Amino acid sequence: MGAKRIRIIATAVLALILILSVAAVLERQKIERFMLVQSMFSGADQVEHFRTMAHAFPVHVIPASSHPTVFESGNPLPLPESFVFNGHTRNTTEFLKETDTTGLLILRDSRVVYENYWRGNNANTHWISFSLCKSFVSALVGIAVAEGKIASINDPVTRYVPELRGSAYDGVRIKDILQMSSGASWNEDYSDWNSDINRFGRAFAFGGSFDDFVKTLKGEHQPGTFNRYNSMDTQVLGLLLRHVTGRPIADYLSEKIWTPLGMESGAEWTTDDAGSEFAAGGLNATLRDYAKLGELYRNQGNWQGKQIVDANWVKASITPDAPHVQPGARKNADSPYGYGLQWWVPDNRGDFTAIGIYNQFIYVSADRHLVIAKTSANHAYGTSNGESSDHEDEHMALFRAIEAAATK
Repeated sequence: MGAKRIRIIATAVLALILILSVAAVLERQKIERFMLVQSMFSGADQVEHFRTMAHAFPVHVIPASSHPTVFESGNPLPLPESFVFNGHTRNTTEFLKETDTTGLLILRDSRVVYENYWRGNNANTHWISFSLCKSFVSALVGIAVAEGKIASINDPVTRYVPELRGSAYDGVRIKDILQMSSGASWNEDYSDWNSDINRFGRAFAFGGSFDDFVKTLKGEHQPGTFNRYNSMDTQVLGLLLRHVTGRPIADYLSEKIWTPLGMESGAEWTTDDAGSEFAAGGLNATLRDYAKLGELYRNQGNWQGKQIVDANWVKASITPDAPHVQPGARKNADSPYGYGLQWWVPDNRGDFTAIGIYNQFIYVSADRHLVIAKTSANHAYGTSNGESSDHEDEHMALFRAIEAAATK
């Protein structure tokens, strides 16, 4: 056998080995993703997973701003030693530990008055947003409306995303989707293996198409009549943004929010294998940069004299304007919290908040000039379907105790 032929065969063998090695790595990644998703809502510790999500999944990278905004320090605000929830006194330090808090940042009048990190996190740690990023998506929709890319949120989403015709979203107003009132069926019981959210998680783990998953939902209610929290509504908003801008959501976020707000760190937005962003919860960023969205909305969309998000959009985002999205227990909603445009409105006090699973928060008290941002990995989250494990109402009590401490 000639030397040239031997070299050709050797090159082919090496190429085959390389192809098989890459395939093995990709399959191993999918198995690792599946094991990660399977471990969620099981009571397992998730801290290491949540700060390395961008390593486990494909991502679109969002660069840090070339002109970062660094918050100045204000007069330190000590945390209240305790707070009251449902008639019981809770020790603040114990509660933060119990909910596996990894970061807590408090801004008052745009100044940092408290900042602390736990469990190995620091100011540079990228952490998965989960549903905090729904509020970022809402801001981008508002910007697209202001730019004329979307004529009106009263338009049916299928005017812009025709492939949703025949799905649960056929003819549904964009506003109803923004208000989690699309009428699409959805089960977000994290403790139920067969729930929609867990089915979606498994599709996510194996790189399935987010766009295709959205089309599997069926209609359950008349759109605009029932407030059902549905992460796929936000996925549809992400699909809408990709259609009207002609670019990845991450690119639009980078230009319209990340750069103008002077985000200090870069970020990553997880995607499916086709490159479509996980709009409902895939942003990975630092605590300080999450807090900047709260500060932007505290100031009616204005950032250091420049209007980034239209003030009317901000107002609409935090103002429930129909019976089914008003705060309080009601038959036409699956949560006692009110809802705006991808922002929660817990009651009629004027505060509003973004909430992600495992106790991620951006909480805004405009009257008290406060923004509170918190990242967590509450290991008990979703192990039961209620407050006893999720602790979301209890966080509202803590934040209001912080408000009270700030006004003394």
